[in-house]
Amino acid sequence: MSNEARVILGVDPGFVSAGFGVIRLFEKRAELLESGVLAQSSQTTIPARIERFHDFMAEKITTYSVTDLALETPFLGKNAQNFLKLGYLRGVLLLLGQRQGLIIHEFSPREIKLLITGSGRAEKEQVARVLLRLFPSLMMPRKLDATDAVAVALCGLWQLQQKFSLAAR
Repeated sequence: MSNEARVILGVDPGFVSAGFGVIRLFEKRAELLESGVLAQSSQTTIPARIERFHDFMAEKITTYSVTDLALETPFLGKNAQNFLKLGYLRGVLLLLGQRQGLIIHEFSPREIKLLITGSGRAEKEQVARVLLRLFPSLMMPRKLDATDAVAVALCGLWQLQQKFSLAAR
């Protein structure tokens, strides 16, 4: 991998609570730059929340000079309406990524849990505990959306490292 820094934005999209994590990789060292949650009111209209989500994520991409975007692939649970709404936010992220020339990484929830904890059946709290050990500056949040997003970003970083190490052979 070149000496250029890579910056991965991991996102756990949600209309009420969207987690994000920004990790920078430079000279084989990963640094957590920021993580948190974009909280929005359920009383706000869907179009207004989409706009705020877009503006917030666009600002993170610009602020940190993001090179890669990591997303969790959605799964159709019991609520098809939620699945559809998550599609709106994923569309926003994919469009931002395309317009900014970002590399897109996608992982299933099972893949993320497996890569982070070694078990595809791990609970969110187990994932968070592993991340707290890897990034001492990370605090255990009340909502796990932030640690979920950091986990997605870390998976993107690992995939990026693997891609570059294979290309170097």
